[in-house]
Amino acid sequence: MMNTRRALALLLGAYAVLTGYIYFRAWLGLPFQIGVAFAHPLVAMVFVLLHAGQREGWRNAIRFVLLTLLLTLIIESIGVSTGFPFGHYHYTDKLGALFLGLVPYVIPIVWLNMLYPAYVIATRLFPHAQRGKHPWSEAALGGLVMTSWDLIVDPVMVRRDHWVWEHGGAYFGIPLSNFLGWWLTSFVILSLYAHRRSRHRDDYFHSTHDNLAVAIYAITGLGNVIGGMVDGLTLPALIAFLAMAFWVIMVWRTMRREVIAPGQVLGR
Repeated sequence: MMNTRRALALLLGAYAVLTGYIYFRAWLGLPFQIGVAFAHPLVAMVFVLLHAGQREGWRNAIRFVLLTLLLTLIIESIGVSTGFPFGHYHYTDKLGALFLGLVPYVIPIVWLNMLYPAYVIATRLFPHAQRGKHPWSEAALGGLVMTSWDLIVDPVMVRRDHWVWEHGGAYFGIPLSNFLGWWLTSFVILSLYAHRRSRHRDDYFHSTHDNLAVAIYAITGLGNVIGGMVDGLTLPALIAFLAMAFWVIMVWRTMRREVIAPGQVLGR
């Protein structure tokens, strides 16, 4: 049977190709493919489930997936209906069918696909002996890693008319409350998960594949940055690139230095 790392690497490669097609097809004169648009988040979701199953254990992986999908759907639906916690916005029909006429079904999947790598990055930035002992701090840091991505996602998606901010805002037409909402949503989900996960620290974070989770975060961010530049959003693209690159560089430096046993280096 194919080992886990090879399977994850193949999924990551497929995701990178799909990401490249989405953001470079216009330059290459290639047509829009609806199959690519659907496959892109689904390949990432399979990667997340497999990686989380190997890293966290299958029971915890399924808990993380279900918790994220359910809560993001609920919170986004509340957000569209009330304006809390993000601000007043609504989705168009460009992302497909809407749950209760409010939120595209793909949105919780997109949250999952980036919240999990953000969680991995956050936990790996803590010293190994401290991981799992401070679930609130891990969740708070994971929220920052996640929100860094939205510095470019929101401007691009608004420019492409995937959703609309009804009253505009200070950050390239987006209200600052949106970023607080992203952080708060991420913090709540990761807190609920990490608090329960912290009760079982004996097998905590002994993954040798975390660099692949960091890579999927970097690939997604780079794709969105390129998309932003194509759309003329150079400044938010630069801001997001610097914010996300900071986390990627920090965690890769940490993984290169960290040794959990003689001769065994995490993240390799």
